[in-house]
Amino acid sequence: MNLCIPYASVYMLAIGLNDSQVGLVASVYMLSQVVCSFLGGPVTDKLGRRKTTAIFDVISWSIPCIIWWRAEGFWFFFVAALLNGAMKISQISWECLLVEDSERSDITGFYSLVVVAGQLSALFAPISAILFSRLTLIPAIRILYINGFIIMTAKLVILYVFSRETGKGVTRLEECRGKSILALSTGYGGVLKIIGKSRGTLFALVITVLVGIVTMINTTFWQVIVTKKLFVPDVLLPFFLVLRNVVAIVFLFLVEPRLNKEFLKRPLLLGFAFYFIGQIILIFSPVEGAFKYAMLCVSLVFDGFGSGALLMLSLSLVALNVNPEERARIMAILHMIIMALTSPFGWIGGMLSDISRNLPFVLNICLLAIGFFATLIHYRAE
Repeated sequence: MNLCIPYASVYMLAIGLNDSQVGLVASVYMLSQVVCSFLGGPVTDKLGRRKTTAIFDVISWSIPCIIWWRAEGFWFFFVAALLNGAMKISQISWECLLVEDSERSDITGFYSLVVVAGQLSALFAPISAILFSRLTLIPAIRILYINGFIIMTAKLVILYVFSRETGKGVTRLEECRGKSILALSTGYGGVLKIIGKSRGTLFALVITVLVGIVTMINTTFWQVIVTKKLFVPDVLLPFFLVLRNVVAIVFLFLVEPRLNKEFLKRPLLLGFAFYFIGQIILIFSPVEGAFKYAMLCVSLVFDGFGSGALLMLSLSLVALNVNPEERARIMAILHMIIMALTSPFGWIGGMLSDISRNLPFVLNICLLAIGFFATLIHYRAE
């Protein structure tokens, strides 16, 4: 799906949507994620981790891919956005399936492999460039969406066949027997109290929100600053992204095995520091001359190490600090809070970018500094 997602907006415009309709589709998608995050915990407990993942992978990925493939107007994208937001339910159930029967010491390693898998998909980015050069935009992206349907459907079938329900999942299935999803949703007051009393969970929430905002801004506006300020040709962009992801993969393979899984202070600080330096270099890269390409590559090396570390560590922090007795509902609340807090920053970043292409990355630098000092304060108190 990472081959399709970067081009979703231009695909909608090419189909005939205007800017306001593209923005409305994005808002519908985010609203759907917030609602589905709220329902994710009760649904996962009621249906079981394994079954929930299979059902909602079909709803949120397989069906929308078919709709995107055949899209001919606004309402196609509107319906696909509503369904795609249900990926929050399958994300919650899948994470429970991943970690609930795992040893605590293995959780960080599992998430590093998850991040590596995501980064590896970007290595195929040049395929998009080849398709666009041989075909026009719409046929090329339609081919990518059909590929997405095949891959995502195969993934959910393989996962369902070769996985089994977790021990905690079996227990929750018995406890929720005879209870409606609505009844299970009314118990969130107690879940909020559990979150509020856990200093580790609150710290994990802060770090995850900061990393989510920084990632959103970097993903959305990196191509803007590189093409509109530094005037890098569009055809080179996939290759820069490959470099960034290769660096992240190197970090995860060479550095992650040496981490102390119970003491993540140093890797968190290094992740924030590396990402901070990468954003500084990007802002001060020269506009003219070949030297800007060298500066851009150096920036991406720091970004790759920083983003690879922080993404893996933020996921691990949540998994390590969540109360295992209420994992599904706690993660549902956390996902809902994270979505609510990060979603406005796409608009804020756009407003800043209208003033100066540098300002979204200045905001990132400030957020990374906050993360660095929040980490220092949290571990010092411990």
